Amino acid sequence: MEKVVLGQIVAPHGVRGDLRIMPLTSNVQLFMDMDYLLLPDGRRLQIVSARPHKNVILVKAAEITTMEAAQALRGQKVSVYREDMPELPEGRYYVGDLIGLPVFDEAGNRIGTFKDVLPTGSRDVYVIAPPEGKDILVANIPDNIREIDLPGKRIVVRLPEWDEEDIR
Repeated sequence: MEKVVLGQIVAPHGVRGDLRIMPLTSNVQLFMDMDYLLLPDGRRLQIVSARPHKNVILVKAAEITTMEAAQALRGQKVSVYREDMPELPEGRYYVGDLIGLPVFDEAGNRIGTFKDVLPTGSRDVYVIAPPEGKDILVANIPDNIREIDLPGKRIVVRLPEWDEEDIR
């Protein structure tokens, strides 16, 4: 079964073994919605509670009851099974599903590979890694993002006119 990484354990929190997890997803609500997390070795942690705290998520797992047990997990990534993740509304995507997809312009020329998303507050910005040169930044607005075809494994964008000549 396919796993999706949600975060990385960065430290224990308190003496009862709570985990400080740095989210590796913009949808931190997933931590509150899921009832388990998977460790890289396959062990399953039952989530008793989860809540945001500053820039991390504090998770209480039933199996971790001491600070030492939590400390032993420092640095490990936590994931869930893909099929357990909530369905997204039409036109919304998990970033992990987009990373690595080839990106084409409207003429069908491959311009690079989808690399990341930069949240800006108003609109996300997609980061495209070209074969050479600097990353290409494309605002996630309907005029720019022409098609996202997950089954066909491709993204089609319209590059801003002012950027087409000096894209690299």
